[in-house]
Formats: sequence, C-alpha cells, structure tokens
Amino acid sequence: MLKVRQAIGISLGSIASAKLRSGLTTLGIIIGIAAVVANVSLGESFNVFFEEEINAQGSNFIIIYSQEPNLFYNNELQIIKKTPGISGVSPIKQQLGVVTSFSQNKNIDIAGVTGDYEDTANIIMERGSFISDQDAFSAAIGSKVANEKFDRNISTRSSIDITLRLEGGRTVTRKFKVKGIIKSPATSFVGGGIDRDVSIFIPVSTINQMLEEDDFSAFFAMSDNIEKVVEVSEEVDKRLARNFGVSSRDINDEDAKPYRIFNQADVLEQTNQLADTLRNFLVAVALISLLVGSIGIMNIMLVTVTERTREIGIMKALGFSSTDILLLFLIESIIISLFGGLLGVGVGVGGAYAATNLLNLPFLYSPYIFVAGLIVAIVVGVAAGVYPASKAAKLAPVDALRHE
Repeated sequence: MLKVRQAIGISLGSIASAKLRSGLTTLGIIIGIAAVVANVSLGESFNVFFEEEINAQGSNFIIIYSQEPNLFYNNELQIIKKTPGISGVSPIKQQLGVVTSFSQNKNIDIAGVTGDYEDTANIIMERGSFISDQDAFSAAIGSKVANEKFDRNISTRSSIDITLRLEGGRTVTRKFKVKGIIKSPATSFVGGGIDRDVSIFIPVSTINQMLEEDDFSAFFAMSDNIEKVVEVSEEVDKRLARNFGVSSRDINDEDAKPYRIFNQADVLEQTNQLADTLRNFLVAVALISLLVGSIGIMNIMLVTVTERTREIGIMKALGFSSTDILLLFLIESIIISLFGGLLGVGVGVGGAYAATNLLNLPFLYSPYIFVAGLIVAIVVGVAAGVYPASKAAKLAPVDALRHE
C-alpha cells in the first residue's frame, strides 16, 4: 500500500509540473478563505468597538425616547427624578438650527439640556465649562464645531448667533456666549442620540423659550448603582407606563407605549445583533466565493485525471491499488486547497488589519481564526477531490493504458 509520505511527494511533483494551472486553481481558495477570515475578524472588531463605545459612556445610563410629539413635559421629568436609584436626569430638546459665526452660516444640531447632562453623559471639557441651570444664553460647543465647521475657529467667550425655525415658518435668533468647548469623546454612540462633536448645547429652558414650547424630546438619566441599572430602568418604565395609562399587562409591549427606554444592556444587545447580522451576511458572500473555488479545484482535478489516465494505468500495472490512486489524487486536491488556505489566512488577516486601521477599529486576531481557516481549506480540498479521485481509482488498467 502506498504510504502517505510517498503520496505527498508524488502529488507535490504533479503540482509542480503544472505551476500556472495549480496557481490559478489555488487563487479561488485564497480569495474565499481570505474573505471568510477577514469578515470574521472584522465582525469581532465591530463587536468590540461597539462594546467599548458604549462602555466608554458608562454602564449606568438610561435613555428614554418619546415616540410621539408633545409627550414629555416637566411632569414626566419629575417622575423620573423621583424614581429610587436615579442619581441624575437631564431633559433633551433637539432641533436643527442655523449658527452664524464671523458672518458665516452653518446648519448645526442644537441640543437643549440641563446642567445634569454634563455628569449623566460623561461630558469632558476641552476648554471652559459646560452650561449650568443658571445660564440663559450660554453655549457649550463640540470640538468639531469649534475647530472645523467654520473658516475661523471659535474660542471660549466668542459670540455666536443661533437661529431656529418655529412652526408656521417664523424664525427666531438669539446671541449666545460660548462658555466652553467639549473634548472629542471616546464615543459618540450614546448620549441621548446626540453627537456632541458636531452639536451645540444650550439650556433646555432657552431653546423652549425660543421655540415657544415647553415639551422635551427625550431624557438622559443615570442610575446610582451600575449593578442595578436594569432594575432602575424597569422601575422608570413602570412609573411612566402608569402615568400614560398603559396597563401592567402591556408593560413589555413596546408598541403599546408612546415611549422607549434603553439601558446599556439593551444597546449592547442591539448593536451586537447588528454586527452579527452584518458579519453573517459578509461570511455568506465569502462562502459563495469559496464554493466557486472548490468547484474550480474539482474541475482541474477532473482535467488532471483525464490527462493522466495513461499514467494511472501504468501505476496500476506496477501494483498500485485503487485505494492508492484514490489517496494520491485526494492528497493532491488537499495540498492545493491547504496551500490556498495558508495564503488565504495570511491575506485575510492582512486585509482585516488594513481595514481596521482605515476604519479606526481595534484589530483582533485569534489563533482560532488561523486554525478554522486551515480546517475549512482541508474540508474544501476533500470535498472537491473525492469525485475526481474516485473516478481515477475506478479506471481499469487495460482501458487506462490504451488511452492516448
């Protein structure tokens, strides 16, 4: 019986005798394995990125969004404030405004908040200070607003004009003194839906006064105990549901409530689901490429069997059994696929590294990705080589020797 070492030597010789064809056959496997490895690695990077983004915000935040206009007022603010376990809460009112600085106009998100927002949203100031509840026409601006939006940078103590549009088309303009510039955050993923880098914060009482309204669009609250944030979130939910006449049996039916509540666990679950869905889709696309590569190997191996029919007859005449022939061609298929897998893993890891650098994501490499890539390559090699190898093994020596 043919030894595995001998079979490997013969297979390597056969592959070396047709370098171009073997290389082109391997290319399909390289692309498929590289795509799978890169997409799995990127999926893990996205998961870690989302988790770091949310954890950077803090683990004890609770966000309450209104799903209907004119829903949240001071009454709801007091309900949340009085909920046991709530250490701070800021109402939020957002609107797109026109900001004028040095005679230049830009559309910028205006967020009305209270002084509590600084602590609840982990605001860190680059210069100056955040707005307080005693302020009226003071503003804290995002780093990109200060340094990138306008031709001339905005500094603390600068004056800016903010224009808001009221219902009916009227506009109102007020002058604000820049009290502070907010440091670019490690995360803009949460914060009541506000990207603080490109927003301007003013007192919520002032934005409501300008808009001639008194409602809020959301609340950003903080639990005083990280371990009880889910419990506190549920208590807020119960109290608001009771306030809006939602029955206790419908408390878990999101469609029955005119608001939504999120905490860290909810946001992590949703973002991980999003990342997993994206990763699974990309891996599915990559597997299609891998399937095409395996078909390529099968096709080339069938051609090889046809070209080497006379050689197979000679080997059988010399005493090679059908099992030996089967092993020989199967090993050749596995070697081609395994070589493609090795290169594919390298290309995939390199591609993932380049992509994570480009997207500013954490680069993650786990040995299991390397092992998994090689296992997949071997499986593909076996699957693609079984039929051609069995066809070669079944050739009758007399018929094979007659083949021209």
